[in-house]
Amino acid sequence: MPPIQDHPLRFKLANELHARPFPSLKAPCRAVFLAIKKPHDAASRDKSLDVKHLTDLLDRYGTAHPQPGATHFSDRIGQHVLKWEQHTEFVTYTVFFSGVTPRVFDPSDFDVFPAEWLAAAPGVRITSALIRVCERVDDDVIGEQIDDWFVPESLAVSSVIDDEAVIAGDFRIDPAGHLRFAVFPRPHVGERRIGRIVQRLCEIETYKIMSMLGFSRVRELAPRMSEIDSELSKLMVAMTEGTGPAEDTLKSLLSVSAELESLSAQASFRLGATGAYEAIVGQRIQVLREARWRGRQTFAEFMMRRYDPAMRTVKSSELRLASMANRAMRAGDLLRTRVEVERSAQNQQLLEGMNQRADMQLRLQHTVEGLSVVAISYYAVSLVSYLLYPLADVVGISKGLLTALATLPVFATVWLMIRRIHNQIEKQGPES
Repeated sequence: MPPIQDHPLRFKLANELHARPFPSLKAPCRAVFLAIKKPHDAASRDKSLDVKHLTDLLDRYGTAHPQPGATHFSDRIGQHVLKWEQHTEFVTYTVFFSGVTPRVFDPSDFDVFPAEWLAAAPGVRITSALIRVCERVDDDVIGEQIDDWFVPESLAVSSVIDDEAVIAGDFRIDPAGHLRFAVFPRPHVGERRIGRIVQRLCEIETYKIMSMLGFSRVRELAPRMSEIDSELSKLMVAMTEGTGPAEDTLKSLLSVSAELESLSAQASFRLGATGAYEAIVGQRIQVLREARWRGRQTFAEFMMRRYDPAMRTVKSSELRLASMANRAMRAGDLLRTRVEVERSAQNQQLLEGMNQRADMQLRLQHTVEGLSVVAISYYAVSLVSYLLYPLADVVGISKGLLTALATLPVFATVWLMIRRIHNQIEKQGPES
């Protein structure tokens, strides 16, 4: 029998789970990290420009290019190792150096990225970091070092991975424009485990700053949202009290509702991405399995105090925007119902007026019919009288008496003829 046929995407989907391996790092070492993002519409950017920018860097070091369509790449550039990853909204570059320099967090390490290459980036720097990895030998020395390297006010220090390593960072931008992180693994910790810790720190910082873009967005929207909320409340009062024409209120309400829908459409991607990035930050911190180190603030506590309030603001703003849109929609439905009821009442009044006019026309018609009978009878009597005048001398009566005798029969005949014509017209009306 022929072998079973594989799904066209089977190998691609299976390999995707292994597409971004962790680096292998041996202490002591150091790393520089760079994340680049297009300022606007980053998700719909031309991603081929990201690859071109990468190949420009590789060409400077004489390194082979990645495979077509690759979203990740790792290889040596000179004496160092480069790791490149392409994400939905940004790309990251991480370069690993062996050993450490006498100068702690030496900004010259960032010179691995040439200045003219950085200037030609298809985007802007969203974050960058310097990472120093030293063996954990004496915790007292580590305590002195981190107090000297970081800002105490925002310093976060944790024992991670079952006390196999200590990590530290203050999430501050130093004078060279980079964040600083330090990792102190025990001598027996494996190279892949050290690589995972460093990778987690880079991810925490990147996704933290990406989610903060949502906070910046809701701060921009907040003033206009407050204005719309006030306008919506005024319209609700006007609708409840009936202080103005319902149709004018409905037009204003529809305008507010349209603007709310526009704001929701503009912010939906950013707010949705913020929620996803926030979840990743929490997961990355959780897998580090933090424990308090010498009474210091942990990374989770730092996020709880500094980061979580911003994320709660984003969520509350998102809920507020949705609530306002629902309020406007419900108010619009109620107001449309009110307008329809008022129009129905106006139509009813119009129909009653039409009925009254029809009654008046009918009465006028009857009046005209009566006058018509009189007028026709008058002329008919005159004609009949002229016909009968020659007989007046024969029968011996006067012309006046003869006219009087002919008046009633003529009048009755005319009245009967008009009534017959009227009845025929009424019968033909419904049929026609």
